[in-house]
Amino acid sequence: MKGVSFLCLCCLISLMVFAALAPDKLSMARGKKVYTTYCLTCHQADGGGVPGLNPPLEKTSFVAGKKTPLIRIVLKGMDQRADIDGESYSNTMPPHKFLSNQQIADVLTFVRNSFNNKAPAITAADVKYVRSKIK
Repeated sequence: MKGVSFLCLCCLISLMVFAALAPDKLSMARGKKVYTTYCLTCHQADGGGVPGLNPPLEKTSFVAGKKTPLIRIVLKGMDQRADIDGESYSNTMPPHKFLSNQQIADVLTFVRNSFNNKAPAITAADVKYVRSKIK
């Protein structure tokens, strides 16, 4: 009986961890709307980007990596050459600090879980923290 209880407890913990990491459907839907409005023109509908100009969002280590650099780029923009997975990109990305913390969290969660990516969700609290550190 103890073995069954332990197994059930392990399953419950695994489900809780997965639920905490998996994006919810509402966040994904909101993120898709923000992506369509502000990101699609440069990064394309399929997340493929534009060679030499706008980096792809599909299967890149940058998108699936640490949260802070992605949040910082959305808030501050980017005006320098970027090397991502062996390719260089040089188009300027304007800052999107006018977006709310929730909008940024949603769009980055959408990107990190679309275009063949699978990464933990970003929260509004994550964005708020990074925003507070940017001067």
